[in-house]
Amino acid sequence: MAVMAMAAALRGPGGRFRWRTQATAGGVRGSARGAAAGRQDYNLLVIGGGSGGLACAKEAAQLGMKVAVVDYVEPSPRGTRWGLGGTCVNVGCIPKKLIHQAALLGGMIRDAPHYGWDVAQPVLHDWRKMAEAVQNYVKSLNWGHRVQLQDRKVKYFNIKASFVNEHTICGVTKGGKETLLSAEHIVIATGGRPRYPTHIEGALEYGITSDDIFWLKESPGKTLVVGASYVALECAGFLTGLGLDTTVMMRSIPLRGFDQQMSSLVTAYMASQGTRFLKHCTPSRVQKLPDGQLQVTWEDLTSGKENMGTFSTVLWAIGRIPETRSLNLENAGINTNPNSQKILVDAQEATSVPHIYAIGDVAEGRPELTPTAIMAGKLLARRLYGQSLDVMDYSNVPTTVFTPLEYGCVGLSEEEAMARHGEEHVEVYHAYYKPLEFTVAERDASQCYIKMVCLRKPPQLVLGLHFLGPNAGEVTQGFALGIKCGASYEQVMRTVGIHPTCAEEVAKLRISKRSGLDPTVTGC
Repeated sequence: MAVMAMAAALRGPGGRFRWRTQATAGGVRGSARGAAAGRQDYNLLVIGGGSGGLACAKEAAQLGMKVAVVDYVEPSPRGTRWGLGGTCVNVGCIPKKLIHQAALLGGMIRDAPHYGWDVAQPVLHDWRKMAEAVQNYVKSLNWGHRVQLQDRKVKYFNIKASFVNEHTICGVTKGGKETLLSAEHIVIATGGRPRYPTHIEGALEYGITSDDIFWLKESPGKTLVVGASYVALECAGFLTGLGLDTTVMMRSIPLRGFDQQMSSLVTAYMASQGTRFLKHCTPSRVQKLPDGQLQVTWEDLTSGKENMGTFSTVLWAIGRIPETRSLNLENAGINTNPNSQKILVDAQEATSVPHIYAIGDVAEGRPELTPTAIMAGKLLARRLYGQSLDVMDYSNVPTTVFTPLEYGCVGLSEEEAMARHGEEHVEVYHAYYKPLEFTVAERDASQCYIKMVCLRKPPQLVLGLHFLGPNAGEVTQGFALGIKCGASYEQVMRTVGIHPTCAEEVAKLRISKRSGLDPTVTGC
């Protein structure tokens, strides 16, 4: 092909890339200057149009650099595809939070008669109307990202990229047209996609993932969610909240990597709200019945028995795979972890090739969180072009699992703290509490719980905070600043709470787990 012939022409003896320097007004800057027609050269080339990649590209452009973004969405096995913005905007945080809100509204409507509202029961939910509203909002964000890139003079290419060499990529459009792009610096921010259990018969043919659930035009109906990740529990939670018959099948523990006491309370609350759990079970086959329903066969790992059930939808939420396999990283000499397939990076986000970087979910050892990718991208651009030395600090990053009863956390889990510091050096303060909002409506608050993990030695540095209850993200965000700044237990106890809120309960944690006293807090 002509473009590949161009790529070959860019290599010198022995296949090495012929790299030349170009004099600019600001000095000498390395730039890929090829003789082939149609070559385009940039200071920064970002592969991936998700949160981290866009943040990095826009920051570099604001600093006066010539920047390009290449992004391409491979359709899911079910044919779902979306626009610019990456996982968070299209099939992650944004639609998830909106549908979670839809489910919470259902609960509030059920509470409304207790507060004097004359609301006819039952109240029915219209999936199609909700989906249309959510999808239209997501599409508006896609357009907004395109406009922002244009305003900042960032060139956008809707092409699938792969490396030709350490400074050049080849991009292919949907129609098969190829383009060569070169840059002084390259940032890989391609994120990841849901994992399919391809060893299970019928999994790929009949199942969906989080790539599809938010773009369904019709209700998924009776749903089996396979997995114990936060994606699995969030999806199962909002499906149950919308009135759908929902079952979660878990092979092992829920929310691996999170505090396990908190995880058990999350699932206990979900079960009390109607979500069914099949624990220690693994599916072996999915078959489509003549009426279109899906018959799932699974094994109970405890008893060894085989069971069957029929569902309208099977949703796989068993983890994610980084989008690295089609990038031809070996052409650029970029090293990856052979097990996770993620790109190995250092503290500066640099790969094994010094001028190529990786940020976000595609990088090894990084939290799979949108805000960390955004900040890492901005800081990287500033280091490259803004004379900054600041690197991303991945410690004490707050996050929230948007299950029906939200779980927010920052810092270490109880298990991590004890493993790192030793059980004898850790003090855990905790309490159950009842949100005021739950009282009149007589809601069950038996899983509303707060835990603060501290060093025992004065001044008792706070190692981690775990909050289970309404608006957990808002509560956790506020305390995350204090913990990031090295707050002690004593300082938190001296913090005046805002009354009457759930957040003020954090400043009332007086009971240690080691005391053996009843941790229940009631009243004001």
